[in-house]
Amino acid sequence: MSLEITNENEQKVSVKIKGVQLQYANALRRICLNGVPIYAVESIDVLENSSVLADEAVAHRVGLIPLKTDLSASKDGNENDKIMLTLDSGFSDETRTILSGDLKSQDDNVIPTSNDIPIVTLAPGQSIKFEAYARLGKGTEHARWNSANIATLIETEKDNERILTVESTGALDPKDIILSSVEQLSSKLSEFKTIISEIK
Repeated sequence: MSLEITNENEQKVSVKIKGVQLQYANALRRICLNGVPIYAVESIDVLENSSVLADEAVAHRVGLIPLKTDLSASKDGNENDKIMLTLDSGFSDETRTILSGDLKSQDDNVIPTSNDIPIVTLAPGQSIKFEAYARLGKGTEHARWNSANIATLIETEKDNERILTVESTGALDPKDIILSSVEQLSSKLSEFKTIISEIK
């Protein structure tokens, strides 16, 4: 078995996989897509909202903002541990768009992947204020925790060789997604072998 990076940038990585059976390579692809834990906003307490958007719509938009995740810092963390992000627009006499960059996080490692994602447009005199709570989760629970936008597996012309391409949401470096997925797949296979041996 071998893994070789054939193409890599900040958002996408392609890896050549040799000597791995199709079912295991596909399992790796699926883990890359929705099996690597990342942070995402799970709930929001809206303290003030005079915008045209209902509280539920604001919560939905904020919940889909990708948050940077440091797997090395979160390995010892509990998935139930929550990180609070706050937003207080204040008042203005001008129309303005509130962006993801306006969110303030209590953890400098867990911040939006982009500062330019629109949340809501406020008319003069309107305001919004809320507290959002992010936690670690996996995409198997909800799409907001998907670590990758796409994960594809393509056969090459050579026997038992495939190209795995992963495009990150920005929460993680794409190479880290693959490395974490390999660790998880290896762990799952070890657990499965242990269960089978106990049955025998």
